[in-house]
Amino acid sequence: MPPTGALFPRDVEVRRSRRRVRTVTAFRENGRLVVAIPARFTRAQEREWVTLMAARVAAQERRRRPSDLELLERARYLSERYLGGDAVPTSVTWATNQGRRWGSCTTTDGTIRISARVRGMPRWVLDYVLLHELAHLLHAGHGPEFWALVGRYPRTERARGFLEGVAHATDNQPPDDSEG
Repeated sequence: MPPTGALFPRDVEVRRSRRRVRTVTAFRENGRLVVAIPARFTRAQEREWVTLMAARVAAQERRRRPSDLELLERARYLSERYLGGDAVPTSVTWATNQGRRWGSCTTTDGTIRISARVRGMPRWVLDYVLLHELAHLLHAGHGPEFWALVGRYPRTERARGFLEGVAHATDNQPPDDSEG
């Protein structure tokens, strides 16, 4: 049973392991923070490590779940780095109504929407989705010029494979390349 109280909120579970000798790890499982520690740790060491690991996981989650403003800043950085600054979005926001697309772009007004399903994915996957949508500001379709721009991102194929795996795992349907 996980400890509760001010130091251990109900969404934290501490798992002690006789096999674990020195290392401490933390991860999310069913919405809870699980902190795995060596069985020999004292209660004081447990409290210290839970506090430290909770802070680390929270920092990691903040990096993986940027705000709309941070998305816009990241998009501007990616445009500068890979597109010579030619793609200039007017806004970049998270969208909760994109069930099949990873992102979308309205070229007439320069708005980009990134599916909330991308939140929490590795940064290099988010960067690929952002760059994909930025490239649409320069080429609306998925022709050779478009893919040449997207191909400037070194992790394009890896990110596409990651997204195809997620799509397969969630709905057994790979994303259609004709979708934004």
